[in-house]
Amino acid sequence: MFSRFFIERPIFATVVSIVIVIAGLVAVLALPISQYPEITPPTVEVTTSYPGASAQVLAETVASPIEQEVNGVEGMIYMQSRSASDGRYTLTVTFEVGMDVDMAQILVQNRVDTALPKLPEEVKRQGVNTKKKSTAFLLFIALTSPDGRYDNLFLNNYATLNIKDELSRIYGVGDVDVFGDQDYSMRIWLDPEQLKARDLAAGDVIRAIEEQNIQVAAGQIGQPPA
Repeated sequence: MFSRFFIERPIFATVVSIVIVIAGLVAVLALPISQYPEITPPTVEVTTSYPGASAQVLAETVASPIEQEVNGVEGMIYMQSRSASDGRYTLTVTFEVGMDVDMAQILVQNRVDTALPKLPEEVKRQGVNTKKKSTAFLLFIALTSPDGRYDNLFLNNYATLNIKDELSRIYGVGDVDVFGDQDYSMRIWLDPEQLKARDLAAGDVIRAIEEQNIQVAAGQIGQPPA
């Protein structure tokens, strides 16, 4: 009976159809439409390092204060941490599906800032980084030297200086990691007997090296004093 009403009134049915089509076109342009719905929970990663610390010391002095503050942050599902024997600490906080990842990063950063006064001074100097980062890898790139001219240290340093920053600036790339991270450095061995004879500790040697390892601006010749 309802359909017969429109069959007997074709002009009215045509007008209603046109109105419905126009309303649909307006809705398509106005309503948010997602082609790929969010099915992966967003994650925020907190990283820092404590040079010279073991995994146990790292867990007690760095992981515990940070996790106590971050635990229970709004929208969090669970968190997973890793304290490595080389002094590196990583905390991955997983949030509910649909959570704004930018807001999640801000919430975690605020909690980490609260824990900073409880961290060792060396960790504060290294810095605590909070990034929105997916746990899935998109691409692996391997650098090799076919003729053996360059060793792993050179290739690692080349990737850090010339490739990592370029890839990080690509739209959609959250972070770039260099595996087996190696930097040019100087290792110093201390003789305990010599330190004892001079009434010195390892911290005194470190401070002396830091004082001498400073880039001082020499100024310019022929310029007026400022």
